[in-house]
Amino acid sequence: MAMGMENWTGRRGKFALLLALPSVVMLLILSLPDVRLIVPRLLRPLPPSPDPSPSPDPAPDPAHNLACGAVATQTITPLAHTKHLLVSAFADRRVEKFDVRIIGMFRRDSVQPLRCVFCCSNRTLAAGQSAASVTPAQVLTHSDHFGFAYGATDVLCRIPGGCLATHVTLVPESHGPDAAAALNRTFLPIRNRGDGGAASLPRLNLTVCISNLFGDYNNVLQFTQTLEMYRLLGVNRVVVYNTSSGPDLSRLLHSYSQEGFVEVVPWPIDRHLTPSRGWQPALFPGDIHYYGQLTTLNECSYRYMERSRYVLLNDIDEIITPYRHGDLVAALTSLQQQHPKAGVFLIENHIFPKIHFEPSGRFHRRQWEGVPGVNILEHIYREEPNRAAHHPYKIIVQPRSLQQTSVHSVLQSFGEVVQVPPDVCRIVHVRVPLQGRLTLDQLHVDQRLWDFSERLVPRVDWALRRAGLLRSEVTRPS
Repeated sequence: MAMGMENWTGRRGKFALLLALPSVVMLLILSLPDVRLIVPRLLRPLPPSPDPSPSPDPAPDPAHNLACGAVATQTITPLAHTKHLLVSAFADRRVEKFDVRIIGMFRRDSVQPLRCVFCCSNRTLAAGQSAASVTPAQVLTHSDHFGFAYGATDVLCRIPGGCLATHVTLVPESHGPDAAAALNRTFLPIRNRGDGGAASLPRLNLTVCISNLFGDYNNVLQFTQTLEMYRLLGVNRVVVYNTSSGPDLSRLLHSYSQEGFVEVVPWPIDRHLTPSRGWQPALFPGDIHYYGQLTTLNECSYRYMERSRYVLLNDIDEIITPYRHGDLVAALTSLQQQHPKAGVFLIENHIFPKIHFEPSGRFHRRQWEGVPGVNILEHIYREEPNRAAHHPYKIIVQPRSLQQTSVHSVLQSFGEVVQVPPDVCRIVHVRVPLQGRLTLDQLHVDQRLWDFSERLVPRVDWALRRAGLLRSEVTRPS
């Protein structure tokens, strides 16, 4: 019995020591000031790496939507049980009785009645509530589709009362009104909700939307010159929708994205459709016009609707250039004062044929000879537009004035539309000739870009050097 008590006493002492050991260790840890700072950091999850080119309205954490379904992680999302594709959703209360606009690409011969399904953050299954709520949808196929099977499409939805909607998807009306039928579908985050996101990011004066890089596009020199020209003209952000680009241009885009001047939006439309390389189905067969250009132009306008004062919609080889003002900010300020009700400005396209070179060779620089692409400073001869035929414009828009846009005109808008005189602002478009029969003496000499050359050239050198595309040493411009 004494031996048993002695064993118990020894075991009890060891047991007490084990109980006390964690407290002793914690006291030792807390007595070290450096460790007090380190331990909480080790216990916290690491924050995500900063995005050098943040989306204007970052998508909420997917965990917020577990009660409803998955959150879209790709730019293009197939809509289940249809032939349609969804791209993005935006808060939009400019049209009476509607709260949300979904942008997508719909097969025009298969449009059926749909319902909007919202994921409501204030409803939980634990409280006996359905996390989803359903309302009727209004489908608006854009009138410009150029005869292709698929076209840019808007879907308008109304958020039901009592629902704090964060995400939305669509279901065919034939599936019935029960919200449960839509659970476990893929939901789009609703951007521009005004609860952080775009509203909390710095405001921009000018954003350029460049649609659809494809075919391993690798015109590096012209693209660099275009981006740096836009920077000199007061542009704050350039948005590029990229299906595919060449290896050198990919390096350049990565460099500009890290800086934050360019936002690259992945555009893998070729995984879902057979996109056309042109605008005429008979000449360029495919499912949708020009790699979905109409959809990207509209999506970009809504993406920056709550953040940018103006959005410029044009192609990668075009520069909307002021001729009476030193930059686009001054030009648009003047135009807006003259036309206070205007929401859309149309800018005339002017072709600078790349087959004609200015004779002095002033801007033929040896440093650029190894860089793929066109040197726009060498092309100063401009075609006079044939205004008797169809002559295209490109667009500068106050995004809150826009509902739907095409490539060369707006389809629906709230403000007035103004055609800007070419002596005020025009597009410098260096490309193949549009009027190939014109001789050199029938072209105008236009050296407007040379007015910026002293600042432009060192900026182009620096951008190419930073991307590893220029071997010579250059000094960073001020």
